Formats: sequence, C-alpha cells, structure tokens
Amino acid sequence: MSVGAQLSVTDLRRAARHPVDFPVIAEHQLRGDVKLHICNISAHGFMIDDAGELSRGDRVIIRLPVVGRIEAYVIWTRDERAGFQFERIIRMDDFMTMIDTLQPNPRLRRSR
Repeated sequence: MSVGAQLSVTDLRRAARHPVDFPVIAEHQLRGDVKLHICNISAHGFMIDDAGELSRGDRVIIRLPVVGRIEAYVIWTRDERAGFQFERIIRMDDFMTMIDTLQPNPRLRRSR
C-alpha cells in the first residue's frame, strides 16, 4: 500500500491555466539574470514562450505581483516553450489577486 500523495506532472497540468503577458527577470544559478516571458500561469506553475537555453531541471527564482519571490524549476521544454513548477503552491486568494493584477482585461479572466 502506498503512503502519501502520489502527484505527478500530469496531475498538476489539470490546474486551470490563465493566459498572461508578463515579462520577468529570473535569477538562474549558473546564467545569472535571465529575461523570460510568462504566457500562462496557474497556482502550480507557469509556461514561458522564450526558453532559449533552459533545460529540464533548471531552477529559477522569479518575482510575481502579490506572491513576491518564488522558486520554480523546469518540468518540460519543447521548441521555444518551457513549463515550470513552483516549489510551493500559491494560496488561492493570493493567486486570484495576482491574476487580477496580471490580467487587467476582465474578458481574459476565467469565471470564478
């Protein structure tokens, strides 16, 4: 019998993703400051559309509105895109406030 949560990347991908247009400067341990463009985000992670030389397992620290500094690591890459998982889940109330900040157009926001 298994003990504890058995979460996988596939399970986390079921979380609602919100389209955003948010440039961010990430702190990378080896590459220093790296410019990234977040194109969608969830409470579990985010996707960028300008991955460049990032590869699976790379860790970055970014600063998000409301949430502040948060660490994330690359789960997958494909072409110029990369998916990141946060090192911790963002609280839902903080996440929704952040989405309101990142998506000023109410038509882009998912219904609550």
